[in-house]
Amino acid sequence: MVVGLGNPGRSYERTRHNLGWMVLEQAADRWGIALAQHGQAIQGRGEVRGHPVLLVLPLTWMNQTGIVVRAVLQDLSLASSDLIVVHDDLDLPLGAIKIKARGGAGGHNGLRSVLSCLGTEEFSRVKVGIGRPLENEDLAKFVLSPFPPVEWDQVVLTLPKTVDVLECLICEGGPVAMNRFHVRSSP
Repeated sequence: MVVGLGNPGRSYERTRHNLGWMVLEQAADRWGIALAQHGQAIQGRGEVRGHPVLLVLPLTWMNQTGIVVRAVLQDLSLASSDLIVVHDDLDLPLGAIKIKARGGAGGHNGLRSVLSCLGTEEFSRVKVGIGRPLENEDLAKFVLSPFPPVEWDQVVLTLPKTVDVLECLICEGGPVAMNRFHVRSSP
C-alpha cells in the first residue's frame, strides 16, 4: 500500500505539501492504475512488474491522514510493514529523494498523524525535498503555497524519478532501493 500525503481541494493541487499526491498521480499514470474515490480516500489497485499495489490519497486534512491509513490497512488486513508513505520534506533540498525504513515525524503533521494512529514507526517512507523557506517566511504559508515557476521545472523532473524509487522499493525491496536511490538530487 502506497500513500501519498496531501490536502484535498483544488487550491492545494500544486503546493509543496501535496508533493506526495503528485507522485502517486504520476505513478498511477505510469502503471495504468485508475484512481477513484472510495470512502475517505482516492484509491487505485494495480500491479507493478507483477507486484500488487494499492495507491491511496487520503481526502482528510493532512493532520488527520493517519485515520484513513489505519482504516485501509485494517480493511485489507495489511501490516504496517506493507506501507510506504510518500511525503514532502523541508530538510531536503528541492528535488532530493530519501528513503527511510522507519523513524519519527520530523515535524511533518501528516506523518505525525500516521505514526500516532498506527502506534508504530515500522513503515517505509519516501521523502521528497521541497527545501526551506526564507528566514522570515512563515513555514505554514511556505508549505501550503504553490511551487513558483522557477521551481516547477525541477518538480516536473523529480516526479518520474520518485516513481522510479517507488517501483524499485516495491519490486526489489528497501535495501536495493536505498542503495540505488538514497538522497539524490536532480541536476
